[in-house]
Amino acid sequence: MVKIDFLKLAKQAQKIAEDKKGENVIIIDVTGQTAIANYFVIVTASSVPQINAITNEIEKSLKYDFGVMPVRREGCSSQTWKVIDFGGLLVHVMHPDVRAKYNLEKIWNAYGSRTKEAKVKKTAIKKFATKKKTLKSKISKKKIYRSKAKI
Repeated sequence: MVKIDFLKLAKQAQKIAEDKKGENVIIIDVTGQTAIANYFVIVTASSVPQINAITNEIEKSLKYDFGVMPVRREGCSSQTWKVIDFGGLLVHVMHPDVRAKYNLEKIWNAYGSRTKEAKVKKTAIKKFATKKKTLKSKISKKKIYRSKAKI
């Protein structure tokens, strides 16, 4: 069985969407957070022809360049939101109004991250902030203790 590099597919989908003038293209890493995919690519497209052009080009490129066919497509009859499911990769191409309404990035960023490095940095910052807070409270307790001793 051939292992598929879904991050590589996501980056290719992102590149294609940007080449087709898709806006605010992001990749969200949801590996281990959900069974439906490892990565989401979310793209804004301002018109129906642009939505169709982006989804068609992504499907074509991933088929010919990587030999990967979509497992399913959703929103084929929709004019404002199409989803291509490649198994470990979901590509959402949305009209700006629909994207603002459903705000998928906010929902999934609560669980995933845009990159693994961002997740690691976020954890390190939290640990540092906790240590700093603990240290400040110890220092302030000592100051209070010393000030009472001087009285």
